[in-house]
Parts: sequence; structure tokens; C-alpha cells
Amino acid sequence: MTERSSSTWQHRLGRFVTGRGGPDARFGVRLVAGAALTALASVPFSLALVLLESRWAPLLRLDQDVADRLHRSALASPAWVRVLELLTHVAWGPLTMRLLVAVVVVWLLRRKAYRLAAWAAVTATAGGLAGLLVKHVVERARPHLPDPVAHASGFSFPSGHAMTATTSCAVLLLVLLPLVPRAWRPVPWVLAAVAVLGVGYTRVALGVHWVSDVVGGWFLGLAVVTATTLAFEAWRGDVGRSRTTPAEGLEPEVATDTPESVHRPGSR
Repeated sequence: MTERSSSTWQHRLGRFVTGRGGPDARFGVRLVAGAALTALASVPFSLALVLLESRWAPLLRLDQDVADRLHRSALASPAWVRVLELLTHVAWGPLTMRLLVAVVVVWLLRRKAYRLAAWAAVTATAGGLAGLLVKHVVERARPHLPDPVAHASGFSFPSGHAMTATTSCAVLLLVLLPLVPRAWRPVPWVLAAVAVLGVGYTRVALGVHWVSDVVGGWFLGLAVVTATTLAFEAWRGDVGRSRTTPAEGLEPEVATDTPESVHRPGSR
């Protein structure tokens, strides 16, 4: 590499890192950095939560008491177990949630809403990677119950089902909410809450997670969504668009802009 080409490369890299390469470059840096920092920041948080669970007797008793009570209910009703398995693996399962997010990403790409599509894809991917990382750092064993009604492989904390439901429902809400009439917007919020809370209940009721696993999955999922959303909001500020609230969705313009104008900086 010549001295001139090396200098040019360093100049371009400096512009990209410092944000002088334009709003798209700054958005990319913030999006990736936000996801990476969230994953790293979640590790000590998760470790602190597990240490608290292992030493604080009231929470330990809560985990065990809830597991025992729900396990007795499952043993008494095989039909209810089949319903729980349908809900946890099909209706609210990680595969279903990820497919829904993938469909939304494809739809956004077809509308040329590239940055919103990138946000949705990075949020879903970062959530999965962060959960996997924490699982292997903490290495918490799953519940061991007599006559188990269900089995799951891998480590227990945090619940991957709970975390995937949290990140996926957040993505679906923040992307699609602008398409819903204002009078009907409480409905998707209720449906999302039912899915997130419901999948957490199924994991504990089937005896494959502790309550604290589910809560940890919810918290970690919210942390990932918060970090990537802040990155997206920063980009909106860079291109002159107003900040939004969760009640509006992440990019309200997606409901009114034409496919050609959705990705145009400053377009309304």
C-alpha cells in the first residue's frame, strides 16, 4: 500500500468513525455500537441478577414454590400441558416470532425503508446473540422436577423464549403501529403484552424455566430494544425528523410516505 493510498484510507475511516460521512454513516455506527454495548452491558447485569437469585432466600423460595405449584397443576391436567406446548412452541415460539420479524423486514425493504429494516433486523439479531452469550456465561441449570412434563436443552438463564418474544413484539409494534388507526392502537399493545407474558408463563408452567429466568429474559430484551431504538432516534435527529414516542411507532412516516420517499432524508 502506497503512502498516498494509506493516507486516503485513514482519512475515510476517520470521517466514518467521527460521523463526518453523513447521517447514514453515523446511523450505522450508532446502530452497531448500540447493539454491541448492550450485549456487553447485559453480561454484568445478568451476572448480578443471578448472584442475587442464588443468595437471596426469598427469591429462591419464590422460584421453587412457583415451579412446584405449576408442576402439580400440569401433572393433574395432561390436556392443559398440550395447550401450553402449542402456545410455547407454535403460537408464541421463537421460530414464529422470528418469521414475523423477517416478513416485516422484507416488507420494509420493498418499501425502500432501508434504515428501519436494518433497525428491525439488528434488534432481533442482537437480542438472540445477547441471550446466547449470557446463557453460556451464567450456565444456570434448568429446573429438575419429579415426573417432568416437558424437556428443554441448554442453559436456563435467561429464557430465550421470553427474550425473543420481548424483542420481536417490540419490533412489530414500533414498526407497524403507525399503520393502525389511533382508536385501535391499544389492541396491538394488549396482544403484545399477552404474548410476552403468556410465553413466560408457559415456560415456567412446563417446568423448563424458573420465574427469574423469564424475568431476566424480559429485562435483557428490553435493554436491547432500548439501545437500538436510541440509535434510530439519533439518526432521525441527524436528518431533521422529529423524535417519536412508543405510542406513535418508531417511524410514523412509513404509513404515509411513498416507497420512494420513505428512505429520503428529511422527507415527510
